[in-house]
Amino acid sequence: MSQTSLFSTRISRTVALILLFGLALAIRLYDLTDLPLDFHPTRQLVSVIKARGLYYETQPDGVSTWQLEAGIAQARRKADVEPVVFEKLVAFTYQFTGEEFWVARIYASLFWLIGGIFLFLFVQGFVSFEGALVSTAYYLLFPYAVFGSRSFQPDPLMIMLTLSFWWMFLRWTKSPSWMTTILAGLLGGLAIYVKFSAAFFVIGAALGLALARFTLRDLLRNGQVWAMAVLGALPAAAYLVYGIFIAGYLGGQFSGRFIPSLLLNPLNYLAWQTMVSHAVGGVFIALGLLGFFLAKEKRLRALLFGLWGAYLVYGLFFDYHVATHDYYHLPFIPIVSVSLSPLGDWFFARLAESTSAGWMRSAVIVVLLYGLFAVVWDVRNEMKAVDYRPQAALWAEIGGKLDHQKNAVALTQDYGSRLEYWGWTTADIWPTSGDLYYSDIRGGQYSFVELFDKAIRRKEYFLVTDFDELKLQPELKEKLSAYPVYAAGDGYIIYSLRTP
Repeated sequence: MSQTSLFSTRISRTVALILLFGLALAIRLYDLTDLPLDFHPTRQLVSVIKARGLYYETQPDGVSTWQLEAGIAQARRKADVEPVVFEKLVAFTYQFTGEEFWVARIYASLFWLIGGIFLFLFVQGFVSFEGALVSTAYYLLFPYAVFGSRSFQPDPLMIMLTLSFWWMFLRWTKSPSWMTTILAGLLGGLAIYVKFSAAFFVIGAALGLALARFTLRDLLRNGQVWAMAVLGALPAAAYLVYGIFIAGYLGGQFSGRFIPSLLLNPLNYLAWQTMVSHAVGGVFIALGLLGFFLAKEKRLRALLFGLWGAYLVYGLFFDYHVATHDYYHLPFIPIVSVSLSPLGDWFFARLAESTSAGWMRSAVIVVLLYGLFAVVWDVRNEMKAVDYRPQAALWAEIGGKLDHQKNAVALTQDYGSRLEYWGWTTADIWPTSGDLYYSDIRGGQYSFVELFDKAIRRKEYFLVTDFDELKLQPELKEKLSAYPVYAAGDGYIIYSLRTP
């Protein structure tokens, strides 16, 4: 550590880290009990419903028999793409806390913060304390990362495990041993098991770091490398074999992930850019790319090539989803974080050289604290601006109007998950315009008349709560106008299908 460093003492570095992680935890605990509708509710509610079903299988006190049966049935209907790991942890905790949404929010936040610790340790293996601090600050406090890291989905846990693998694998490259081999293999394997897309970032980082020190021939002849690869692949491979060939529930879950025609569609790349810029920040992507030019170590440059290359391959493989789902770019946040470290290293070195006087260094620290506080305060204001709690009563009201029966078709949010969870009602879901486009680019055929007639067969009601989507489907809007209104309220309308 140079004498001109802004954080030249152990005390100052400890205080800086405590302050940074304290702010990161505090903002994630704000508005803790609000409903999980603030960030991709469609995905979160899948896990919420699964966790409730797993909890209800333990037969908790105070829940009626019909609700137990309904909750378990709803959970079993939800597709299992990834292993149910996070949901089982939350369901287990419900036995002590009751069915509280904040349980998953706390777990997800802790996963992200623990990942931040591993990220800091990992990056400090290449740059100064200040460079690692910049990297970690972006990872912890970038607004999208705050919202995404509170969400009930596998990504926060997967990212924590991926970052722990990066750190352990770096240790293995410095001093190969069977202990680090086994630990790195297990961490990488668990990350991939939790969410299969982690394989891109586990393999990308490993290749970048390994090839910076060893030749490809040496790696192929290294028994520890093969042991690590087996440990990394085994958990996910076992789950896939069981889910596809034995239980059969994974058979159709991986179709449509890669759509070849989109590779030649320029508009899809523009949509990809829009999504990634929203999730990661276009300015930070540009600054991260500058890290290639400022990286002093061969290992760091090789790592960056491996990580960015892995992200590009990941994006080309999930070519539809990276252009339509911004949360698919959550794993890119740690990559940009690492890429910012050389720039942070260089910036703080220049800043320290220009602020030799004690008062100037104090002023710099005050400015930095203001910047952190401003970011956190803006996120807090965004959380405070919307209260989702009244949604629970709305969906309970709708479910009551439908008598909690499977007698309705619905054009509604989140593929009916809100109606299922708070309304205790399962409906057949009318496709959105996005669903119809997705079917079209995969070669599907669409006839409105046939689709409508099939959808309302043996159904009594047609529920509409997504009125923006209804405007995008004028044929449906005109068709429904011929049916009488059975019930209506603030945010919903139910048409009777008994007599047109």
